[in-house]
Amino acid sequence: MTSIDELIEGYRRFRHSRFNTAQALYRELGDRGQSPEVMFIACCDSRVDPATIFDTGPGELFVLRNVANLVPPNSPVAKHQAMSAALEFAVLHLNVRHIVVMGHAQCGGAKALLDGIHDRIANAEFIGAWMNMALPARNRMLLQPHAPEDALRLLEYCIVQLSLENLLTYDWIRERFESGQITLHGLHFGIASGELAVLDPATGQFRAVPPGVL
Repeated sequence: MTSIDELIEGYRRFRHSRFNTAQALYRELGDRGQSPEVMFIACCDSRVDPATIFDTGPGELFVLRNVANLVPPNSPVAKHQAMSAALEFAVLHLNVRHIVVMGHAQCGGAKALLDGIHDRIANAEFIGAWMNMALPARNRMLLQPHAPEDALRLLEYCIVQLSLENLLTYDWIRERFESGQITLHGLHFGIASGELAVLDPATGQFRAVPPGVL
């Protein structure tokens, strides 16, 4: 993808194929609005598209993407209004039943923390402060025994776990979680392998999902 012209051509293919095939669905979504049951928090990495990975259609996922799939903790000082506003809208207005946080392999944000270069980017106007939120995940990873080659993946796991914990700092999420109205899920996607791992909340371990047979 090198130019806006290629995007326009992609739009034309969409209009003549997928849109035509699902025109009734798009019309219905336009008339009644959206009612997704799943909110998806993923990295903005261009290689990790939840709708593609999970083969979902329009209106099925409410997707929020940011650097390193981070959820900031609730704070009386509103530093991350866009993230908190999206959470609030999904939970209090769309009444989603599931919130999924998905990390991924070769995450640039996680690698920055792993390499210890967060100090180098701290002077950037926004990205340094944003990635500093993941320092507790880095500290947690460093306390766990691991082989050097597994460090990045382990840190990616820890960032997912940190984001899930931060979700529960919002009263209106925690209350719904404790009452069973909302379920929280942690995932990790391997870009090169296509492997999906799911966090087991009972053990705190990520388990690979068998690809199965269609």
